Amino acid sequence: MSRKKLQRFEENQQNERVIQAGKPNYQTIKGKWHSDFFKNNNPIVLELACGRGEYSVALAQKFPEKNFIGVDLKGARIWKGAVTADKLRLKNVGFLRTIIENLDQFFEQGEVSEIWLIHPDPQPKLRDAKRRLTSPRFLNLYRQIGKPDMWVRLKTDSELLYQYTLEILENEAISDLVHTDNLYESPLLADHLDINQQAIKTKYENHFSEKGHSIHYIKFKLKEAATNSNP
Repeated sequence: MSRKKLQRFEENQQNERVIQAGKPNYQTIKGKWHSDFFKNNNPIVLELACGRGEYSVALAQKFPEKNFIGVDLKGARIWKGAVTADKLRLKNVGFLRTIIENLDQFFEQGEVSEIWLIHPDPQPKLRDAKRRLTSPRFLNLYRQIGKPDMWVRLKTDSELLYQYTLEILENEAISDLVHTDNLYESPLLADHLDINQQAIKTKYENHFSEKGHSIHYIKFKLKEAATNSNP
């Protein structure tokens, strides 16, 4: 492991806005994000597989009346988001270092108000379909931690993940489904503008755009119980 990564891991350990293994609140934060971490009762929004936290930080700036948590396993990536949030003196953004499969270990039922999935790994191999973050397995996980009718938003350059998600949602308990296969030619782009009315883009999206990939977007409200979850 490089010296730079080791230094970033140590800085995460000292940064109060990062929750990770080895810190006392890593084991006790479940159900206490409002009281112990943010110290307010504002809605909690998750950015899953947040990478460098571009969305968590930009949305926290835009919506000071909401709390944002970026979730990722990569400590060096979370470090970037945490440092940026510190520089901007944002009080409504934090980061959780864990695997997404373990979300129910860190959030109580109804603790989360909204979920953003920004360019997650599309897991293109058929055998890995259950690992896609919009698979029935994960949608049911989100139900375990979310409020009824919470928004779930997916932004992706992957045509495969976009079409897969639309197919999955045909058999899920959802409402208010809206989608576009070309976000930057759609009025839905308004969901992705920062405080300066500029499009929020991750490092990876800039890379995708340079290759000419279209950006797809889906948003929907997730109901409490699935009508028919696919295996």
